[in-house]
Amino acid sequence: MTDPTYGPFGLDPWWLVLVKVVGIFVMLVLLTLFTIWWERRVVARMQHRVGPNRVGPFGLLQSLMDGIKLALKEEIIPKGAHLAVYWIAPVISATTAFIAFAVIPFGPTVSIFGVETPLQLTDFPVSVLYVLAIASIGIYGIVLAGWASGSTYPLLGGLRSSAQMISYEIAMGLSFVAVFLYAGSMSTSAIVIAQEPIWYAVILLPSFLIYVTAMVGETNRAPFDLPEAEGELVGGFHTEYSSLKFALFFLAEYINMVTVSCSSAVTSRRGHCRSGTAQAAAGGRCSGGSSRCRSSSSASSGCVPRCRECATTSSCASDGRCSSRSRSPGSSSWLLRGC
Repeated sequence: MTDPTYGPFGLDPWWLVLVKVVGIFVMLVLLTLFTIWWERRVVARMQHRVGPNRVGPFGLLQSLMDGIKLALKEEIIPKGAHLAVYWIAPVISATTAFIAFAVIPFGPTVSIFGVETPLQLTDFPVSVLYVLAIASIGIYGIVLAGWASGSTYPLLGGLRSSAQMISYEIAMGLSFVAVFLYAGSMSTSAIVIAQEPIWYAVILLPSFLIYVTAMVGETNRAPFDLPEAEGELVGGFHTEYSSLKFALFFLAEYINMVTVSCSSAVTSRRGHCRSGTAQAAAGGRCSGGSSRCRSSSSASSGCVPRCRECATTSSCASDGRCSSRSRSPGSSSWLLRGC
């Protein structure tokens, strides 16, 4: 995205975009592995068991070994399965889980090999709606998996899962309305900046509680794990899946847990600290609603970041107000960096 209203997104060189994509991919896979380990350890403690403790220190590599085992297991495909849909369903679920994380901010603008870039893959005016839309597309993977298996139990599990996820998405989307009104934007980075005085989880506590409840239901976690229903539907929509395809569903479920948790942090608990170089705010407003922008620019440089229109193309004007990413006169202003 090259619109300066939202800062330097879309201006990164191709190699930096690739680094960000690979970094997010590796981070999500590692978070999945350690989340599974942590969940198994906690459940084991609740049930007075030891849990994974043999593979690696404290059993930390158990999830990695389980993933390798799944990839090498024999794959069994039902005779009545629709092969094309049967193959593409887990791909849809896993792909949507990964790409939904593209707009989650991790931190302020930093310098990577001399290139100033925000710790976020991309951002645009409707980033939060993008996350909701991608999550809705992921439901197709569940529905198609249940239908394509050619079996009764997966079909019932797929119907249950899709009905539950769609139902909780309505509540989840409505819980964001108050956040959008307070922040004046649907951009994730702008929402983070707008929480400079106080977290939205405090002033919008009912919306936050509704989101947390819908978040658990959206990811089919206990006590909202009825779609799997091991006692009556065997395993739900992925009953007939094995080997790497089952691993993709497993991976998508845990990545979705990470995504909704990060979305909660961004929209309700300021997500991360926007210290250092100031980032663009929606509509060109300064953080905190003031006319002067917060920044940790060096006092010796005499540069004071401001929100204003500027037509210069120099890296920094004599008064320290303009940067190389300034807009032309007549366009909406945006947060500019000092020297």
